[in-house]
Amino acid sequence: MTRRPIGIVLNGVTGRMGYRQHLVRSLLAIRAEGGLELRGGSRLWPEPVLVGRDEAKLAAIAARHELTDWTTDLGAALARSDVSVYFDAQVTQAREKAIRQAIEAGKHIYTEKPLAESAVAATELADLAAASGLRTGVVQDKLFLPGIRKLKRLIDGGFFGRILSVRGEFGYWVFEGDWQSGQRPSWNYRLADGGGIAMDMLPHWNYLLEELFGGVRSVYCTVATHVDTRVDERGEAYAATADDAAYAVFELSGGAVAQINSSWCVRVNRDELVEFQVDGTEGSAVAGLRRCRVQHRATTPKPVWNPDLPTPEPFREQWSEVPDNEDFDNGFKVQWEAFLRHVAEDGPYRWDFASGARGVRLGELALRSAREGRRIDVPQ
Repeated sequence: MTRRPIGIVLNGVTGRMGYRQHLVRSLLAIRAEGGLELRGGSRLWPEPVLVGRDEAKLAAIAARHELTDWTTDLGAALARSDVSVYFDAQVTQAREKAIRQAIEAGKHIYTEKPLAESAVAATELADLAAASGLRTGVVQDKLFLPGIRKLKRLIDGGFFGRILSVRGEFGYWVFEGDWQSGQRPSWNYRLADGGGIAMDMLPHWNYLLEELFGGVRSVYCTVATHVDTRVDERGEAYAATADDAAYAVFELSGGAVAQINSSWCVRVNRDELVEFQVDGTEGSAVAGLRRCRVQHRATTPKPVWNPDLPTPEPFREQWSEVPDNEDFDNGFKVQWEAFLRHVAEDGPYRWDFASGARGVRLGELALRSAREGRRIDVPQ
C-alpha cells in the first residue's frame, strides 16, 4: 500500500495537551495503525516536526518515541517545503503571532482553542487564512466524545421532540498548590498571562450548543475568582487574578434555554466531570464524557412534593443507558483524521477558524455581561 507522507509542525508539544492528546494519542496512534487510509487506498503518514522553546524537553520526547525531527526555530520549520500543516498548542498569548507566521508561510493550520486572545484578532486570522486559500481547523474535541455523540444520535433521531432546555455542569476541584500540587498550570489563574475559565471553556460551549441545539442569541454570565491565592510550580504563592468559575445562561436560536456552570472550585457529585441534561417534550437525556442515559415521556415518573416524608422514588434507577452501537475512538484523534482528510483530499470539514472566532466572541461577550451585570445579545 502506498504511503503518502505529510509534514506537520507541532508547536507546544511539550505541554500536557500537545503531548498526550495530539502527539501520542492522535498522530502517533495514526502511525501505529499504519497511517490514515485515503480514497484510492493510499495511506497518509504523519511526519511530526516537534517545535518548542525547551531543547531538553524536545529531545527527550523525540527520543522516547523514536522521532528525530525537532527544533526551537519555528521560522525554519515553517520554511520547509516538506511541511504542509502547522499545529499550535502553545499558551494562548503566543498563538496569534505563530499562526500569522504559518499563514505567511502558506501552511494549512490546525490549532487548539481559543484561536486568539480577542474576537477581533480571531476574526482577522480567519479572514487572512481564507483569503490565502488555506485549510483551517480549531480543536472542538467535546463534539467527538462518546457521550456527546450518543446525544447527537438522539437529537438526529427525534427522541426529544421539542427541546426545551439544556443544563450543563463542568468542573472539579483544582488544588491550590500548597499542601497538594495543582492539576492545572499556574498561568490559568493569572489574567495577565491569558488565564480565566470563561475564555477557556465558553468557546467549547459555543461550538457544542451551536452544533447540537442552535446558535447562541444572547448570554448572561457571572464570573468569580473564588480562590484568590495559589501556589505555582516553583512553590511560590501568587495572586490568582483570573476567573476560576463562570455561571452562564444562553438563549438559543432554536428556542431552548441553556444554563452551564464551569468551575475549578467545585467538588464532583456526579458521574462524570462534565454532564449535560437535555429536556424535551418527548424525553430527556443526561450525557457526559462517555455515558448517556435517557428517560422517555412514557416512562417518566409522577413525583409529588412532600417534604414531610422521605422520597420513595429511586430516580437514578429510572433512566436507561444508551448503548454504544459503535466503537468510539479518541475524540482528538477522530478530529485530526477529519482535518487531515480535509487537507489531503478535500474531505468535509466545518470546524474552521470562523467557528473558532465565534467561540472567542462568546467568551468576550460573557465577560462583558459579567462586568455590566446584564444580558448581552450575540450578533447573528
